[in-house]
Amino acid sequence: MTNTQVTHIQIDNYGPWTVTPEPRREVDLQTLQSRLFADLSQLFGNRDAYVFFTRFDNMIAVSNGVDLDDHALIQESVANRYPVTMSLSVATGTTPAEALGTATEQLQAAGSAQDEHRREILKGRVVDEEFRTDEDVQIAHFDVNDATEKYTDQLNEFDTFIEIEQGYAELMRHMRRAHDSLAFFVGGDNVIATCPELDEADYREAIDHVQETVGVELKVGVGRGAVAAAAGITAKHALEECRATGDDVTIEF
Repeated sequence: MTNTQVTHIQIDNYGPWTVTPEPRREVDLQTLQSRLFADLSQLFGNRDAYVFFTRFDNMIAVSNGVDLDDHALIQESVANRYPVTMSLSVATGTTPAEALGTATEQLQAAGSAQDEHRREILKGRVVDEEFRTDEDVQIAHFDVNDATEKYTDQLNEFDTFIEIEQGYAELMRHMRRAHDSLAFFVGGDNVIATCPELDEADYREAIDHVQETVGVELKVGVGRGAVAAAAGITAKHALEECRATGDDVTIEF
C-alpha cells in the first residue's frame, strides 16, 4: 500500500504583494516565480523529494522522507533570499489526492492566502519513520508517443504546445477523478504523476482514455520507492524500457 506524503506550498499574501505599493512589472514577477520554483526544486530535491509548480504561487511537493525540521529549514532559506515568505502544510494519505486534500484544509484553516497577518505557517504531520516502507511512493512517468515526428517537426510551436497541453490536461483530469492521482506537466512532452497502488490495467485504461478523448497517444513507465527520487528514477528506467520494446506500459517494482 502506498503512503504518500504531500506538502502544499503557498506564497503568503502574494496577490496583494504583486500590486503594492503599485502593480509590479510582469517580467519581474515571472522571474521571481521561476527562480523560487528552481530553488525549491533544489531544496526539496536535495532531500530526495519532487516539487511541481502548478500555479507558481501554489506548488506541490511529494515529500516522503522530509521531516518538519527540514521543512522549517527550507522555509527559512526562502525567507532569507526572497521578498516574500511561504507557508507549508504537510499531510499523508493512502492516495496522493487524499494527502493533498488534508494539507490544503490545514492551510486554509490557518488563514486566507491573502491574509496579510498569516506568515510562514508550518503545520501537519509526516510519515512516521517506523511506518516507512520501500513501497510508499508510486511514480508514473508519461511520455507522448512520437511527439517529435507528429508535432515538433510538423507543426509550429504554438500548435504543438496546444496538442501536448490537450493530452496533459485530459490525463491530469482523468488521473485525478478515476485514480485519486496527481499528474503534473514537467516540460517537453512529459507528465509525472504520483499515484496510489495502481496496476497495469489502470495505466492502460488511462492511456486509452486520453487517446480516445483527445487523440494523444501516451506511454508510461512506473516505479516505486521509499521517496519520490527513488520511485522516479525507477519510472524513468521503465519508460526507457517502453521505448526499447514498443510497449505502452512498463512497471518496475
